[in-house]
Amino acid sequence: MKKIVLALVVLLLASSMVFAQPSAETSSAGEEGQYKVALIIENTIDDRGWCQSMHEGILGAMEALPGKIQYEYSERMTTVDSESIARQYIADGFDLIIAHGAQYRNMVTDLASEFPDVSFAFGTSSDIVGDNVFTYMPESEETGYLSGLIAGMLTKTNNIGLVGPVDSGDAARYNRGFILGVQEVNPEATVNVAYTGSFSDYVRSGELATTQILAGADVLTGSSQQAIGALRACAEYPDVLWLGQDLAQLDTPEGQAKCVAASAYNYTAVVIGLIESLDEGVKGGVCIPMNFNNDGFLFDYNPALESVVTDEIRAKVDEALSAFRASSGVLANWADVQI
Repeated sequence: MKKIVLALVVLLLASSMVFAQPSAETSSAGEEGQYKVALIIENTIDDRGWCQSMHEGILGAMEALPGKIQYEYSERMTTVDSESIARQYIADGFDLIIAHGAQYRNMVTDLASEFPDVSFAFGTSSDIVGDNVFTYMPESEETGYLSGLIAGMLTKTNNIGLVGPVDSGDAARYNRGFILGVQEVNPEATVNVAYTGSFSDYVRSGELATTQILAGADVLTGSSQQAIGALRACAEYPDVLWLGQDLAQLDTPEGQAKCVAASAYNYTAVVIGLIESLDEGVKGGVCIPMNFNNDGFLFDYNPALESVVTDEIRAKVDEALSAFRASSGVLANWADVQI
């Protein structure tokens, strides 16, 4: 009887270990010239926001560089859990570990100093924190500006809502770029900004959006994955529209009905840049900017709502896009915006 119980315990332990393993996009391993790349994220690869955009960026890089990348990812990683899973990746011989979020900064910098032969990356940050650490910083004032132009020209109440996660990083840049865009086309409009305090609090995001709508806001926006909660709140009100910070929002039922246009981070370009750096023997110590000038951003309209986008709106957006694609740093004054 004891032997049977022991066998069951061993079987259960083995099963739990299997289910605890990271998810893999390819089973090939250790081929010459191939890099093992791991992604650590706080949310999921289908969150219609921050985490999904990096996951899809890596898949895009795999398609652009066939046979070059072996990829695994770990979802729902808190800052406490992230170190243990990163150590597992290191033990498994991974060349590059991308911890997608500024909350992983301390974990990355500690492990980078302990394992100088492994490359790490995290963002958003423009800081250089180690010779084997890459950072990336979306200059999302550009994407915010496009959304602001559209919002300022669409609003009928001159009351616009913005639901942000926190006032830092690329979220802060997006918010200020959005306000600049609104002010450019509609100085009479007011942008009401509220923060959930979290990148993943969908419930709070929906509550804040509802409050803004009931106060008269008829166009809203927001960044990070938490913004999905605000978008869902917009779906409850027939006269309210949304501007998105991820193209994936155009494909949701709520987005198809409410999201007029959206931008997205093109992490494929970032990941290809990381792989090219590794090929050149550069293990880190570089910050990769993301903007329209270096194809770090994408933008598109929602075909289902093209009737609300006037020729005047398209012309204004095209003008801004042309300026952004021609030169980086067009909105150098974004940090001057007071919120």
